[in-house]
Amino acid sequence: MKTNRWWRGLRGEWYVVAQDIFGLLVFLGPRTFPGLPAWNSSVAQVAAIAGKIFAIAGMVLLICGIVALGKNITPLPKPKENTTLVEKGPYRFVRHPIYGGLFLLTIGYALIVHGWLTLLYSSFLFICFDLKSRKEEEFLLKQFPDYARYKLRVSKFIPFIY
Repeated sequence: MKTNRWWRGLRGEWYVVAQDIFGLLVFLGPRTFPGLPAWNSSVAQVAAIAGKIFAIAGMVLLICGIVALGKNITPLPKPKENTTLVEKGPYRFVRHPIYGGLFLLTIGYALIVHGWLTLLYSSFLFICFDLKSRKEEEFLLKQFPDYARYKLRVSKFIPFIY
């Protein structure tokens, strides 16, 4: 019996490790750095309002993505065996609503806490999700011949844009 050692990353395990590190930094890491300017009160108020909107939108997108994916969900880029291609719910508009929802949530949090470094960590998390989604799509193209058409029809994270 051939065993898959997770540290080899054959199913994309290292993407999950990276996303977890950046996610922890967003919520537990230092928010700013000495010498970075403080957010002035008017900018901070607008940022807090925008942050709440982004965080709520991110939670809704995240939850809808999880519900629509159902039993097919996995933290790894490699889909489960015997999985089905989901194109309903938020998957009609974006190919990766869970990643998009998590990103909106972390950007929202960064704006709420007025953290320059938190914004930076969230940006790194976005890059991680973008790279992870590329790997995931390689797997999906091999497993689902129809995925190529779906990919042409539906945006990755932001409807009609990206």
